[in-house]
Amino acid sequence: MGLSGLKNKKWFRFARNIYVLVLTAFVIWMFFFDANSLLIHRELNQEIKKLEKQKEFLQGEIDKDKKVLEKLSDKEELEKFAREKYYMKKENEEIFLIEYEDSLKTKKNE
Repeated sequence: MGLSGLKNKKWFRFARNIYVLVLTAFVIWMFFFDANSLLIHRELNQEIKKLEKQKEFLQGEIDKDKKVLEKLSDKEELEKFAREKYYMKKENEEIFLIEYEDSLKTKKNE
């Protein structure tokens, strides 16, 4: 079966049709090489999902911060926060920090 036998096959005549060749080239171009290719769309969809997850995380952080700010609007809570986080004190007041041995950071614990 040589080239002449291949030319008589129905699928070969269909594949040699100029419209089929152009359509095939167009589809390959659109899937792989075009600026709006399927591969680029896939990458962009992955980026969108990643950004949506980040947005959800940051929205949760914003909600936490709003609760903290709402809490700190009270004068007593603000004083408690300043004493605990920044070790602030009133005048003529002494503060003793008690640290337990197992809570100290050492090279072994890190």
